[in-house]
Amino acid sequence: MIFQNPIEKMVDSTIEIALTVFIMLIAIAQLIALRLRIPYTLMLVFIGIGITAFSTLALSPGWIQFSVSQIGALYNQLVGTGLFVGLIVPPLLFEAMIHIRRRELVAVFRPALALATVGVVVSTVVAGIVVWKVAGISLFSALLFAVIVAPTDTITILQVFRHIKVPARLSTLMEIEAAFNDASAIVLFSILVSSAKLIDALSILNGIEIFVYNFLAGIAIGIAIAVAAGWIHARVNDKLAETTLTIVAVYGSYVLATSIGASGLIAVAIVGLYFGNSTMKRAVSKSVKTSILSFWEIAAFIGNAVAFMLIGFETNLVLFFDASLFILVAYLATIIARVVTVYPTFAIFKRLGNGMPAAWGNIATMSGVRGALSIALLATLAGTGILPSSELSVITAMVLGVVFISIIAQVPILSRYAEGIFGKKTASA
Repeated sequence: MIFQNPIEKMVDSTIEIALTVFIMLIAIAQLIALRLRIPYTLMLVFIGIGITAFSTLALSPGWIQFSVSQIGALYNQLVGTGLFVGLIVPPLLFEAMIHIRRRELVAVFRPALALATVGVVVSTVVAGIVVWKVAGISLFSALLFAVIVAPTDTITILQVFRHIKVPARLSTLMEIEAAFNDASAIVLFSILVSSAKLIDALSILNGIEIFVYNFLAGIAIGIAIAVAAGWIHARVNDKLAETTLTIVAVYGSYVLATSIGASGLIAVAIVGLYFGNSTMKRAVSKSVKTSILSFWEIAAFIGNAVAFMLIGFETNLVLFFDASLFILVAYLATIIARVVTVYPTFAIFKRLGNGMPAAWGNIATMSGVRGALSIALLATLAGTGILPSSELSVITAMVLGVVFISIIAQVPILSRYAEGIFGKKTASA
């Protein structure tokens, strides 16, 4: 057949079309964000929402409807198979950790770890109880919602702090918390899902054992791979080979840790901290260091863009309108939980001699932004079949609503507040 319908031709190259449109949109979002002097992550979300809404109209071109449907299919495949966290988050985490210095890490490690572990548990319980009492869903469903939105978003926090003169100690505190609380939330989520499926009669003691194993095994694997990679770096002096070695270390640590039931994200964080504080100083030449840092900066940008654009494409404004009351309750519950978690933690460590200014507590509270991991956990929940469709739809609306409000409202407020106290690093977005 000589003449073929354009849509039929597109079907023959589904992945290519989706990726091409996706990359084009990321480039457009970055250019517009630079022009308007706003975070490009916000622009990515807005573009995703706008295109998705436009594609539902009858007058929108067929190629737009097709491209949006394929991007949605790509997203569902990434999230549904667990590839989203495994592919997107490790580069972001590693790139952030290599810039954290040992001195700042030691100064804030205890409060950061407290927020990332005990804080996640407290936040889950508080937010779950508020949603249970006010929204009227079952306690189990409310706790599932609460643990899904418990982890703060590493991507967003890094994006905000990158352009503001935030003290290194405060930035490190928030970045370490965001990196480690992902693992805590995943463990708690797994425990809740397992107990619902009656796979294992998990007691509190069993849950604590799993929690501790997840952290300690992840740390051990991260250290082992980081030390091995550092040994190899010291015996090689080649930009391409050593950059490739960092890729192997990052994804290798993640895969190895998750394969034995440990936290892959903790392992990646440890690899990044070791590389930034030891390997780069002792075993990597200046030219190789520049090459590695440039590569991971680009990788983090791409991962960041993919995560936020997909959030935009998955945002359903009609669903938000229908479930607006549930979303409002859910968002207020997360704010209450964050306040109950942050301020007491800061007060306790102030008594222990690790005091931090009051303004830092305010920034830490506003830094409770939700993002990519919450979306991934939501997709995982949808595939478990442990909830009736009515409650699953409510949880879906609440999670997506909380993420959306966090990005479009909480992030600008955090940026302006922190900028008003500390000032901006650059004039660019």
